Amino acid sequence: MGTKSDQLLIVVSILEGRHFPKRSRHLLVVEAKFDGEQLATDPVDHKDQPQFSTELAWELDRKALHQHRLQRTPIKLQCFAVDSLTSAKESVGYIILDLRSVQEMKQQAPKWYPLLSSKYTKQKPAILVSLVLETDSKHSDGFKAKEAPPRQGKILVATPPLSNLDPSKLIAMLNEEEGYHQIGPRDYCSDFFVLSVTVAFATQLEQLIPSTMKLPEDRPEFFFYYNLLGNDVTNEPFTDLINPNFEPERASVKIRSSAEVLRVFFAAQPSLQIHLCCGDQSLGSTEISLAGILKKSSVDIEKQPAAVEGAFVLIPPNRAKQKLPSVPLELQPTVGVSVTLRKDADNSQRMSVYFKVVNSYGPAVSEDVARTPVKKARSVSPPRSPPAPSQNPPIVDPATESEVESLQEDLRHAKRDQYVPGSSSAAEALLKGEEAPNSSTSVNTSAPKVAIPASAHHFCFSLDLRSIKDMDVGFSVNCILRYSYPFFGSAAPIMTNPPTEIRKNMEVFLPQSYCAFDFAAMPQQLQDTFFRLPLLVEVWHRDKSSKDLLLGIARIQLAHVLTTEKTRFLGQSGDQCWRQTYTERVPVTAAKDPNEKVAELCYFMTLEDFGLVRSQEILISESSQSTSTSQPRPGPPCQPPHSHQLDTEPEPRQTLEYKAALELEMWKELQEDMFENQLKQKELAHMQALAEEWKKRDREREALVKKKVAEYTMLEEQLQKTLADLEKREKQLAFSETELHRLQREMKAEHDRSLRELQDSSRRLREDCAHQVELERLKVKQLEEDKQRQQQQLQDAEHKYRLLEKEFLLFREQQNTKPEIRLQSELNLLSLEKVELERKLESATKSKLHYKQQWGRALKELARLKQREQENAMARLKKQQQELEHMRLRYLAAEEKEVVKTEKQELEEIRNELNRLKQHEDKRLSRETATRTTDGHPVQGLSESMDDYLSRLIEERDTLLRTGVYTHEDRIISELDRQIREALANRGSN
Repeated sequence: MGTKSDQLLIVVSILEGRHFPKRSRHLLVVEAKFDGEQLATDPVDHKDQPQFSTELAWELDRKALHQHRLQRTPIKLQCFAVDSLTSAKESVGYIILDLRSVQEMKQQAPKWYPLLSSKYTKQKPAILVSLVLETDSKHSDGFKAKEAPPRQGKILVATPPLSNLDPSKLIAMLNEEEGYHQIGPRDYCSDFFVLSVTVAFATQLEQLIPSTMKLPEDRPEFFFYYNLLGNDVTNEPFTDLINPNFEPERASVKIRSSAEVLRVFFAAQPSLQIHLCCGDQSLGSTEISLAGILKKSSVDIEKQPAAVEGAFVLIPPNRAKQKLPSVPLELQPTVGVSVTLRKDADNSQRMSVYFKVVNSYGPAVSEDVARTPVKKARSVSPPRSPPAPSQNPPIVDPATESEVESLQEDLRHAKRDQYVPGSSSAAEALLKGEEAPNSSTSVNTSAPKVAIPASAHHFCFSLDLRSIKDMDVGFSVNCILRYSYPFFGSAAPIMTNPPTEIRKNMEVFLPQSYCAFDFAAMPQQLQDTFFRLPLLVEVWHRDKSSKDLLLGIARIQLAHVLTTEKTRFLGQSGDQCWRQTYTERVPVTAAKDPNEKVAELCYFMTLEDFGLVRSQEILISESSQSTSTSQPRPGPPCQPPHSHQLDTEPEPRQTLEYKAALELEMWKELQEDMFENQLKQKELAHMQALAEEWKKRDREREALVKKKVAEYTMLEEQLQKTLADLEKREKQLAFSETELHRLQREMKAEHDRSLRELQDSSRRLREDCAHQVELERLKVKQLEEDKQRQQQQLQDAEHKYRLLEKEFLLFREQQNTKPEIRLQSELNLLSLEKVELERKLESATKSKLHYKQQWGRALKELARLKQREQENAMARLKKQQQELEHMRLRYLAAEEKEVVKTEKQELEEIRNELNRLKQHEDKRLSRETATRTTDGHPVQGLSESMDDYLSRLIEERDTLLRTGVYTHEDRIISELDRQIREALANRGSN
């Protein structure tokens, strides 16, 4: 194990795909994510079998690999479809790779993995992927680098690893003396780069002006603003939002850094914000992310610049955080921006960059067409010294032209019907000299003239050779396209420059491939020529060490543009013009074998008809004869004026009368021409005013139509959403109806089953009832038989009973005559009486005990009542005492004598009443005593009642003592003892 390296590489080979649908505007990208690090493949065409051919690798050691295998860390491959116009990404599907299945140093065959959660459910796309674990050779112990020769004048210093850089601390530091921005530590800053931002065009800007916003009364000026590495940059202001006409300007800064540091710097930086401003107010903004400018592995900054370009949507500030409905790109306000980063090979050259002024919609023209003046671009990096115009004449920056052209492609796709041509060529400038020279103008008749028929039209034909792809010649090609078409007025060949490197399975956009031709021709002649003569585009390979090689020829049928639909637009003079556009991909056939296809060319051509040419003769100067693009078949030159005859005879035309008449006629013609010119000038002024008004109203109508279209699009989306809801509700209703039918069928089946069960149960019950009735009948029959048998037995038993009864009567009569029987019967009667007496005695005893218990309970209750009464009496007494005390204290002094007298009287009356009652009672007792003593029986009865009374008192006293409530010291017990003693004494005396 000691010989194996601890550093490993997990290599995922993404080879190709299959069963993908073809989408022309989209590209396919596969992003792989493992252990928090994300890698991506190069974008490829979205077609049936995309060829990725990319290897993605991650570094790790054996310990980390073991941990990942234990944790079952997956490798997730996410497939995205990227819109080439809007750069919007949508997920197509994903693949999960198991890290546990990979083995070291064992080549495994690639395997097709179907996409999970695929967007394309019908075609079931899949990707061919291979997963390999390799030893990291750069960390191997056995690797030894060759000794490098020592460098003179420099000391090699070990550079710290790039992973130690903190992205948050990377800032752009301006070096004013050298004129560049430094990004990163000085150890990393070994190369110079140029970062450029180009604002090329803008569309639909009127959508950013709300109806509530008030603009300045005078003509407001609008401009674009952005901040580039701490420098505020604005372009030239413009006033027309509907047709923004501003010159594309590029701002550049010089940077000293390295590609790796810049990749980290741009990944950590916020997006570049571009604002459309009016004064100090922002009407809308867009954000351009620079994180991916150096992210693509296919971009080699050493050979070609890295770029982020496209048409970006401007969002108003009040709707930046709102979720708006989707609106087509051609109806949204956009700005065309190109951000490029290239390596500066020559560090000594100045940073002032010049570029060609191009119309907001128009790309650059080719070399054989007259160019418009160029203008110096704005540069935010401080130059070392201002350039002198005499020493440094303005040059055309080819990068700017290619940027503008590539940006125009996005707009042409989105707004093909609104395409406006570029700047005029030399022939167009000649054709614009529409005013014919009058008779007073001196004309050099020796100069050649081109006679243009009265029915000739002014045409402008533009051809844009956009891209070439699928080059298959067996080697890398430095491609140059070349063509010529003498019908357009120039036999000089048109070539794309500089040469473009093309490899196999690549599509390359060609630089400076746009060319426009202005010429005059009759429509029938143009149609015949286009149908008869195709345009031959030659594909050449340019090699520095050898001669140019012709690779193939592409045939472009110009007649196709005549078959497309015509669109109307207004020319510069307000005239109605027509435009036809056509785009196609044509094969490039080999020069030696026309049946062999070596590449595929994409082109875009436009034909514009500006109407009749007003001037029938156009002078061609010596400087323009070689580059003129007017009618290729010039007419014969004008003949010189006739010389005077030397005859001596006077001719009629030489007479004074003839000369006077001729002068008069010439004066009339001159006056007529002047009058006609005045009328034409007035007519032209009126027509121009009408054309301006028509343009203004047309722009207003167009803006109104666009707004209405946007509103209708939103309403259409709402209608589609409502229709979707209705369809959903209809599906739910259909599902509910189906469920209702199913429930009805189930209920009907349940009802039928219940009905069958009820019928079966009723049938079984009837059968059971019939069986029970039959059994009951059998039982009744058997019972009747038993009854008859029992009746017979009863009759037999009665007969026996009567016999036995007769025998018993005889036996009893015999027994009654014996004495023992009579004694026995008396003894039985006595026993019965004894039993009855004992029962009476026992019941009396129980009654006595019951009464004693009742008496005890009554005594207890009496004691409780007595105690309660005593307590109440004490309370009443206390209350009475209190009341008496109050009364005594209240009336003591005033009524003491009256109270004593009244009490004495009352006591005297009470005493008298008691004496009277006592006398009356003594008389009654004496009478009763006399009555009782006279008769002996009452005395005896009295003694008996006295005994009963004594026994009752003793029993009551004992009962009270047995309860435990009373003792001998209680008053009631003492009273009972006294009464018992008195009763005993009375009994003894009697």
